[in-house]
Amino acid sequence: MTVRKAWLVAGAVLGAGLSFVMLLVVGVYVVAGNLANGVGGATRALAKGAVPAAYQPLVQKWGNLCPAINPALLAAQLYQESGFNPKAQSAAAAQGIAQFIPGTWATHGVDGDGDGDKDVWDPNDAIPSAASYDCSLASYVKDVPGNITENMLASYNAGAYAVIKYGGVPPYKETQNYVKTITTLEESFAAPTRRVDPSQQAAGAIYYAQKKLGTPYLWGGTGTAEQGGRFDCSGLTQASYATVGITLPRVANDQYNAGPHPARSELLPGDLVFFSKDLGNSRAIHHVGIYVGGGYMIDAPRTGAVIRFDPIDTSEYFGATRVTEDGAKALPTTV
Repeated sequence: MTVRKAWLVAGAVLGAGLSFVMLLVVGVYVVAGNLANGVGGATRALAKGAVPAAYQPLVQKWGNLCPAINPALLAAQLYQESGFNPKAQSAAAAQGIAQFIPGTWATHGVDGDGDGDKDVWDPNDAIPSAASYDCSLASYVKDVPGNITENMLASYNAGAYAVIKYGGVPPYKETQNYVKTITTLEESFAAPTRRVDPSQQAAGAIYYAQKKLGTPYLWGGTGTAEQGGRFDCSGLTQASYATVGITLPRVANDQYNAGPHPARSELLPGDLVFFSKDLGNSRAIHHVGIYVGGGYMIDAPRTGAVIRFDPIDTSEYFGATRVTEDGAKALPTTV
């Protein structure tokens, strides 16, 4: 819940598959000890395709409006609020891609595209307004000790008065969770500047998926008894990571946001690999598999096929996600 609401109310080698996968599973842990820590830095470029192409220039530009925000942080907020849906409307009357309620929009909406009006339903106005609102909140708490971005996010959720009163993020569980959620999601929308740590749960997820090799595909399948233990692509990845205590969203384009995004040359077993007909928009992702190394994944490809090994290097290869427990927890249940 945001302050504006509170204040106003992811074949060919099948024969050798099992031994091949198990060797790679061991490799996950060997590599884990040799990689540097995750991304960092004050200025954060957006990960490829993480923001729909229509909005990427706006987020990149306005995400640099003040030192308290950056493009990846602004993208995380927009995703959390609406899933980049400019027509989103909540039961609390929050409207548009940035989910402003009318009273806050009247005070903080800006004419971002200079066309003479301030339209909450127009991302060209709403995205600049979200950035401007963030920066206004940051200015209210600029003298409060602690991290300016965390204090700004806390103000967004609980109000600047609470941040000033407590000298930083207030001791409200909802507000503390909001700050952690957005700063964690920020990692999913930022282009990594270094190699990112492997998931410690990757081996278990692969182990589960390889046991399902040969299982017939089922559209909408999540592996229940009623479905005969069958899966679709994202149902398989969701179930695989569930066995190691990580809850992923149901659909592939949301699973993409469950962690940072390694480059193709940096893939490790257990990474989720994604495919789309629109390589500039993660919201258009239509397929996901679990990378096992050697250019192959385990996936549930389509009706009439079975869970199998498939190559990842196709014209629709979109990118990859290194799933993290915190990254998965930060994802909204619905967007």
